[in-house]
Amino acid sequence: QVQLVESGGGLVQAGGSLRLSCAASGRTFSRYGMAWFRQAPGKERDFVASISTSGLVTSYADSVKGRFTISRDNAKNLVYLQMNSLKPEDMAIYYCAASVASLAQVPSVYDYWGQGTQVTVSP
Repeated sequence: QVQLVESGGGLVQAGGSLRLSCAASGRTFSRYGMAWFRQAPGKERDFVASISTSGLVTSYADSVKGRFTISRDNAKNLVYLQMNSLKPEDMAIYYCAASVASLAQVPSVYDYWGQGTQVTVSP
């Protein structure tokens, strides 16, 4: 079992930055591929970024490439999402997820989810 708790969301102006964190419980954190998804009101949950168990390989949605960076610290059971040059269309609830399948981009593959953290971007 893995429990995930996101933090770091908030209100930011367009062009600004935020760093999201995801704290994971359990001693097997390093065995899970991790990812961030987001969901805007009335829309499906979309893939944002994923990272391999070692942290050496990452994958991004085209819409965030060059602006967002995913990273992890296996010693601290943490995953981060650094978000720069934020746009109003980035506004959503951001979810952290864990899967035994590394670098997956489909929500159904992920076994564990956090409760989400709201990111609001003002024009």
